[in-house]
Amino acid sequence: MKVKIIGEIGINHNGSLEICKKIIDSAVLAGCDYVKFQKRNPDICVPEHQKSIMKDTPWGKMTYLDYKYKVEFGKKEYDEIDRYCKEKGIGWFASVWDSDSVNFMTQYTDIAKIPSALITDKELPIYAREKFNTLIISTGMSTEEEIEECVKYSNPDIIMHTNSTYPSPINELNLEYITWLKNKYNKEVGYSGHEYGLVTTFATIPLGVTWIERHITLDRTMWGSDQVASVEPSGLFKLVKGVRDIEKALGGNYKRQILPSELQKQKSLRK
Repeated sequence: MKVKIIGEIGINHNGSLEICKKIIDSAVLAGCDYVKFQKRNPDICVPEHQKSIMKDTPWGKMTYLDYKYKVEFGKKEYDEIDRYCKEKGIGWFASVWDSDSVNFMTQYTDIAKIPSALITDKELPIYAREKFNTLIISTGMSTEEEIEECVKYSNPDIIMHTNSTYPSPINELNLEYITWLKNKYNKEVGYSGHEYGLVTTFATIPLGVTWIERHITLDRTMWGSDQVASVEPSGLFKLVKGVRDIEKALGGNYKRQILPSELQKQKSLRK
């Protein structure tokens, strides 16, 4: 099965549709299958005690709630994203953080993701399961029991292994948990990486992932908490090419055969 590659834009667009389109362009040129966003209703998702906290931003000092609205796209922007992605021939969807966002995203797509932070919010995964044909969950910051419960009540199609630290320490990636998930559940298993570099993401392919997700950006020095753990355009090209090359190189699990390219050497070297 061909690995699906998701370029996670998230909120790395910083509320700019122009920046967003440039990131989409890089994902299209690299050969990603999807770009992904994060959809929230800030009034619901921001805790009450944080709403009025003042925050220094590139747009000046504002409350945390106002900042969240500043980087949150609405219908006008997503209408244009939908049009633009269709024009460019790339799929798109979002991580949904609340029921309002579930309802909002159903007008555009039949796939959604429940982020690691919300797999313990029982009502949200169940509601999303009712609304989308394809449901993905991520397992970061969760216990085995919490993952079991979410799988039981939401029946996701894809389970993504992830470490939710940004960036994730290499020695804490525990990539072999992918094998654990594959053996435990009759589900597709993916990997959502937040580490520096690409090598460890490549290592997930022989482990059997069928989905790979990495945060993407134009420049890791841009404003935003996710930027530093994101992949820039040059790295995104390397990521997609590397995944496709590894897929070709793996071949299949069958007995050894002499390949056509080896026959000439066989004739010249064998006695």
